[in-house]
Amino acid sequence: MLIGLVRDSVMQCFCHTCRAPGILPAVSRRSAPIKKNNKIRSKQPRLSKKVKFITTEIRCQEKSRGGLSYEVILAEPAPNVAVPKRPVTPGKNVSVEEIEQKLKAAEERRISLEAKKMADISTKLAKVEEATRKKDEITNEFITQTKEQLESKMELHVEKREAIISDMKEKLKIHAQDIEKTRETLEQQKANEQKAIEEKLKIAQSLRDENIKKMLDRLKEHNTIKIAEIKSQNDQLECQKIEEKARIYENKLFAAEQKREKELQKKIEKVQKLERRAELVRQNKAQAQDLDGQQSAIASSG
Repeated sequence: MLIGLVRDSVMQCFCHTCRAPGILPAVSRRSAPIKKNNKIRSKQPRLSKKVKFITTEIRCQEKSRGGLSYEVILAEPAPNVAVPKRPVTPGKNVSVEEIEQKLKAAEERRISLEAKKMADISTKLAKVEEATRKKDEITNEFITQTKEQLESKMELHVEKREAIISDMKEKLKIHAQDIEKTRETLEQQKANEQKAIEEKLKIAQSLRDENIKKMLDRLKEHNTIKIAEIKSQNDQLECQKIEEKARIYENKLFAAEQKREKELQKKIEKVQKLERRAELVRQNKAQAQDLDGQQSAIASSG
């Protein structure tokens, strides 16, 4: 209210007979456009004598160019005004019986509320216990079903693995038998070739002897040194040929023997690897059975 009065007083002229136009605070005198007042000057009507003046003094002072400062001097404080008091309602006379009845009714309400709360709590506890029981039943059923499925899968997996291992063992056995047969065949071929070579050598030796004999018969008239050189050269050539053939056969037999040994070693390593895998499967199955026994023991104890 005081701020409104101060604002109205500032907007009015100091003589209280006319009102000054509003000054925009953000517009400076230099920057504001100058407007010519083309209106005809006339005398303003005086206010009526019934104007109620406010006991507030306002002093204006120009401290800087284009700026004004105002001092507001308040009037003397008004005397203390008595505030009307609220009428006191007369008290109601309450008897002891009414108080006891109210206390009894309040006690009955409290007991009924407590009984209702206890009934609600017992109902909630029963629901919680029922939900816990159902959850335990579902969990146990899920555990048993999962356990049965895992056991069936494990048994099926073990059976399949054992069948695969037995099949591979049978195949490896057949392959080893084939290798053994091949080795025996190669040895037989080697013996036959050795016999053939020996026979050929004998025939060649006999032919060579015959040729030498014929040549000796023909060259009886030649020099003995030349005959000996020719004979030695022929012997060396024959020996070189025989040695070369024997070396070739030996190399072939050695390569075949090494190849057979490598194949046997590979098959043996495969069989050992399969046996190790089967042993790991059996160990895992035993560990799973031990773990299931421990879990069942814990569940039974719980």
